[in-house]
Amino acid sequence: MNIHLIAIGGSAMHNLALALLQKKYSISGSDDAIFSPSKERLEKYGLLPKEIGWFPEKITTKLDAIILGMHAKEDNPELLKAKELGIPIYSYPEYIYEQSKNKKRVVIGGSHGKTSITAMILHVLQNLKIDCDYMVGAQLEGFETMVKLTDAPIIILEGDEYLSSPIDKRPKFHLYHPDIAVLSGIAWDHINVFPNFDIYVDQFRIFKDMILDTLIYCSEDKELNKLAMEQTKCKLIPYTTLEHEIKNGVTFVKNTELLIFGNHNLQNMNAALLVCKELGITEKDFLKKISSFKGASKRLELVKKHESSAIYKDFAHSPSKLKATTSAMKKQFNDRKLVSCIELHTFSSLNEEFLSQYKGSMDETDTAIVYFNPESIIHKKLKPIRKEQVYSCFGRKDLLVFTDSNILEEYLKNIEWKDRNLLMMSSGNFNGIKIENLIT
Repeated sequence: MNIHLIAIGGSAMHNLALALLQKKYSISGSDDAIFSPSKERLEKYGLLPKEIGWFPEKITTKLDAIILGMHAKEDNPELLKAKELGIPIYSYPEYIYEQSKNKKRVVIGGSHGKTSITAMILHVLQNLKIDCDYMVGAQLEGFETMVKLTDAPIIILEGDEYLSSPIDKRPKFHLYHPDIAVLSGIAWDHINVFPNFDIYVDQFRIFKDMILDTLIYCSEDKELNKLAMEQTKCKLIPYTTLEHEIKNGVTFVKNTELLIFGNHNLQNMNAALLVCKELGITEKDFLKKISSFKGASKRLELVKKHESSAIYKDFAHSPSKLKATTSAMKKQFNDRKLVSCIELHTFSSLNEEFLSQYKGSMDETDTAIVYFNPESIIHKKLKPIRKEQVYSCFGRKDLLVFTDSNILEEYLKNIEWKDRNLLMMSSGNFNGIKIENLIT
């Protein structure tokens, strides 16, 4: 097979390219910008384009398929040439489904916890030496790529609700047709494509109706309970937060010591356990293997620790994620003060219409900090937001708001960190702040 990837430098796209190369496919690709770590990984396997940019002459009738990344535009010259020549064009979720039609498909969906649940399942399967294919949204320890496509009988897919490609406006998880599905929760996100909550919820309703066999869902989520009560063809398995205890800053479930913590992670773990049971794995084997799971990248990830302080980073950016992550930190380290900093970085979080959703999301932390870069707002072509709006929307009088990363960095470095933890939350990078240097 000869496959060309338009926008090969994307996180998912370059991993898909590597997975197809492992299948001995002939792979080519283009992009107008490729950053680390995609650049180095593509270069390592000989897939880095020799020139940056779009080159319609690369698109010929020798190609069997085009895979179109979300980064490309509808008027991309390579895309237009492929249409002209009648070459089959797929989004990457569409192509993954093509590769998994004859497998048992497990799809993990929900507004939060998707990556963690998927990572937990993969960790257990790998450690039990059960062969499976997968697609996951973060680089996992012990896995070479974020995508694997072989002859394995099972595939585990993280099911994102965002759009599939510039020319395919369906949510990605609508394309997978799961045998077994998980829904972790519903909390409004992606305001740029789902302008109100009802439209957003509809995407999960459509997904639920596509499930062929079993839906495992968090019954602690109000919106999921409503969906579960609607007529459905699939078997329903509800789950809640696993019973647990915390001893000396360590969480235990059924006498099994865990490296992860927080109610949201114990919900995620229960979902992973139920999926594994559906795949024939015993609870005893699951608990034995999950005990060594450290968490997915940037999901309550320990950056640095001292005797009486620690730095954690998390991908949290939506209101529900902020609330869950800060709550987890306070509960796990109840003898320490918590300093929490969120970067408003996504389209939704920087939108003045969405900001009010953050009210109360940082009430549990001792020191609450919000950072945003006005340049990001300009880049996303959004209406400017003011510090005063942020104060009002978060609903916390002692909130600290920074718009200059250098001033924020200086403030954090000057805190007395004895008996305090730092939690840095963002889908960005705080304009290049080296988080590991904030506590010395």
